Amino acid sequence: MATRLIVLDVDGCLTDGRIVYGNAGEELKAFDVKDGLAIASWIRLGREATIITGRRSEIVTRRAEELGIVHLYQGVRNKRERLENLLEELKIDASEIAVIGDDLNDYGMLAMAGRSYAPADAVAWIRQRVDHPLRHSGGRGAVREMIEDLLDRDGLYETFLSLWSIG
Repeated sequence: MATRLIVLDVDGCLTDGRIVYGNAGEELKAFDVKDGLAIASWIRLGREATIITGRRSEIVTRRAEELGIVHLYQGVRNKRERLENLLEELKIDASEIAVIGDDLNDYGMLAMAGRSYAPADAVAWIRQRVDHPLRHSGGRGAVREMIEDLLDRDGLYETFLSLWSIG
């Protein structure tokens, strides 16, 4: 079954997991542009993307807006429950989703997904339990690797390339 929704954790998946504070108390995060291009392309292909994260950050709101992600949930304590509610809203079956997570608080989402992924630097317990342990680390291309795998599995890689007048 084709994947309709990707579910993204932030710290450790979209970023390298470090939290940096500036002198004025602002929070800084670094995002991988290659991940961003893949996410934006996924959405252009008519697929859905959501961010479900346990922390709150204005920079995550900004990044989601830049990429066209409309389903953004921050400060979530029970990620599985939030995802179950979203699937009900969107009328998507869990077998049609792919989740990327790196730590224990992501396990509930990973366990229910049709396809589950973990970055190379995810905690060992999670890496041992996902369908697809990735070669790339969080914030360093792991999300791009996941999306390319999904596009390849769903026969959409050539369509993805054609978005950029390649192939």
